[in-house]
Amino acid sequence: MRMKRLFAAAAMTLMAIPAVAQENVTWWDFLAGGDGIRMKALIARFNEEHPDIKITSTTLEWGIPFYTKVRTAVAVGQGPDVMTYALSRLPLGLSEGVLGEITAEDLKNAGLTKEDFFPASVQASTSDDGKLHAVPFDIHSIALYYNKSFLEGSRFLDGDNKLTGISNLKDFEEALAYAKEKGAEAPVTYPTATAAGTYRVFYTLLRQQGGELISGKEVLAGDNLEKAAKAIEVMTNWRNNGWQPEQAESKAAVALFTSGKSAFMLGGVWEVPTMIDLEKKGSLGFQWGAVQVPNLMGTQTTWADSHAFAIPANSKMSPEKRKAVMTVIGWMEKNSLSWAGAGHIPAFKAVVDSENFKKMEPNATYSSLANSASYDPRSIIAGVASPVYDASVNVIAPAIHGYAEPMQAAEQVKQDLQDRLK
Repeated sequence: MRMKRLFAAAAMTLMAIPAVAQENVTWWDFLAGGDGIRMKALIARFNEEHPDIKITSTTLEWGIPFYTKVRTAVAVGQGPDVMTYALSRLPLGLSEGVLGEITAEDLKNAGLTKEDFFPASVQASTSDDGKLHAVPFDIHSIALYYNKSFLEGSRFLDGDNKLTGISNLKDFEEALAYAKEKGAEAPVTYPTATAAGTYRVFYTLLRQQGGELISGKEVLAGDNLEKAAKAIEVMTNWRNNGWQPEQAESKAAVALFTSGKSAFMLGGVWEVPTMIDLEKKGSLGFQWGAVQVPNLMGTQTTWADSHAFAIPANSKMSPEKRKAVMTVIGWMEKNSLSWAGAGHIPAFKAVVDSENFKKMEPNATYSSLANSASYDPRSIIAGVASPVYDASVNVIAPAIHGYAEPMQAAEQVKQDLQDRLK
């Protein structure tokens, strides 16, 4: 009888303990491949560590399909609680009214401040009125990968077998000519037939001249037209000298480098895992490195973009749900070292300053680009999968293959994009 009373008392005690309320956070992203694997692992870790918050994630198709889905869902009030967003798309997202404000209170709930991030990424996350509309998660850019075997015996490798001696366009083209003599099939490879690959190299060369693609409502205003033509001329000369591949799609451009047929690759930092995996398997066949794209045209800068976290506009979340969402974002930022394994540079400076990141190569070597990143123009026609990218594949790519003179191509870009701004 006494035992029964003890069981009954224990049961009453358990019933008196309130159940932990769990906030369910609906998450949308567009992350596939290695990025998707890493993000799913981060989400699983978060859920394990936070019994009071559960992330329920959905991965949608990258590019226009994702942003169209977001626009439609927000319009009918069925958007997610939090979503990934490319900062290059922020101006268009604001014009469509799909991005909510991230307030100072939100950042406090995440344990974050604006000063925790690289200034360029914060600026790209901010509207013209100074309001924050996203929290940057990384900075990703193109880097200059190099195959050391093609540079042996030249002035372009230092005593530690690292790239050196390239501080202007003349130096770089001397290295390309040297690599050609050493047997490189394509001394420098990048996707010469794709919108993104062509645009990222073009925009880097334009910005390194101090050029602006879009200024307010004008495309290639003033001497920016000549600077655009110069960038196209440089890329055309690389083709005319047999230094870059003809009509290369993304996979083919990367394959030229990984198969040992190129001395250099102007490729996204997201190719780093591929290089590391091949090296570990012993199937690479050469020593390699990656550095920030050198200052070829007078200014040290490189095209860049960021994955970021955003909250849809007109969100009807309760204060408790919103605090949970910001807890998610803050945790992701502070645990972004594993995300850097995809080649990215964390936007959260404390991670970049950590000893673990400093041991991460080649990320640590090219992470300096975060301080001089050039994001896409703040325009509704710029950014990923935009008219600017269309102009790159429809006008610039043919020009660098000899189908138009550089100035003619620059003028066509100006006309095509200016028409889209009317």
